[in-house]
Amino acid sequence: MEHAGTFKVGLTGGIGSGKSRVADFLALWGATVIDSDVLAHELTAPGGAAIEPIRKRFGSGAIADDGSMDRRAMRVLAFADPGARKKLEAILHPMIRKLTEERAKQARGAYLVFVVPLLVESGRWRDRLDRVCVVDCEPETQIARVRARSGLTTEVIERIMSVQASRQERLAVADDVINNDAQTDVTLLEARTRAMHDAWLRMAGQRSAKAAHRISCSP
Repeated sequence: MEHAGTFKVGLTGGIGSGKSRVADFLALWGATVIDSDVLAHELTAPGGAAIEPIRKRFGSGAIADDGSMDRRAMRVLAFADPGARKKLEAILHPMIRKLTEERAKQARGAYLVFVVPLLVESGRWRDRLDRVCVVDCEPETQIARVRARSGLTTEVIERIMSVQASRQERLAVADDVINNDAQTDVTLLEARTRAMHDAWLRMAGQRSAKAAHRISCSP
């Protein structure tokens, strides 16, 4: 990972946890946010770099009329056939890693935030980050939120959740937790996120001060 001296936060949480809203707050306040889901959408949009490899691997049925990846069709296929999901990941994950590294090199924010839904599952992120933050809520709240915004059935949502780390597994690796349960409104979530942002700014400033001291004291 580039920017070895930059303070880096990994932001994760299950589907429907609210991590995208948290990431939006952090970006507004000056952090550089690199969201793997956003990158995946870029790669699978019309003309995206992943479209032709996906078409070659899965056929024209994987591509929607507008030239983007047919996300609904691929979701059905991926959950019906774990092998198909792995093939799709084999196409997308290296591309996402490359884009992530490119965007990190260009980062100019107060600190870096990597939004990675499968951060825990990948096993590759812990030693690349200064902090892991989990946006947390109950599984029932996740299901209710995703149903409300997407129209997916409870069965489909539960299948998506089944391939993600459990709530307990995410919390076990967390340095920081932002609670976004069913009782949390936007104002309260913003306040909790702001408190975390201020803490990370202090940590980032302490790192910068130490780095400057090392430079000034070097022969």
